[in-house]
Amino acid sequence: MNTLSTDLTHITSEAQYNEILKTQENVMICCGRMGPMCIPVYGEMEELESEYTNVKFYDMLFDLPDAHVIRNLKECSGFMGIPFTIYYKNGQVVKATSSIQSRKQITEILNEKFGK
Repeated sequence: MNTLSTDLTHITSEAQYNEILKTQENVMICCGRMGPMCIPVYGEMEELESEYTNVKFYDMLFDLPDAHVIRNLKECSGFMGIPFTIYYKNGQVVKATSSIQSRKQITEILNEKFGK
């Protein structure tokens, strides 16, 4: 599978990833697969996209060769489970989580790091 079955914007290359971080102030990227720990996070992101208009939401396939830009982040070095969910402010990582996250966990991070 080369893509994720979500309604989120897919990041498919390192160049696209770099451009997003250069041009977008508040970014949330969920890097995973279509598995039981990842799908709930994508679902929450799809719902939150309309509520948090100041944040850009993206997904990236964990197995994509270019996903090394997320897999190799120092903030992800101890992560054991996917998805890797990274929050960026002005191109800098401000928070990183792994494995399943609830809506409450996600919104707490969004509110703390980006406001609403």
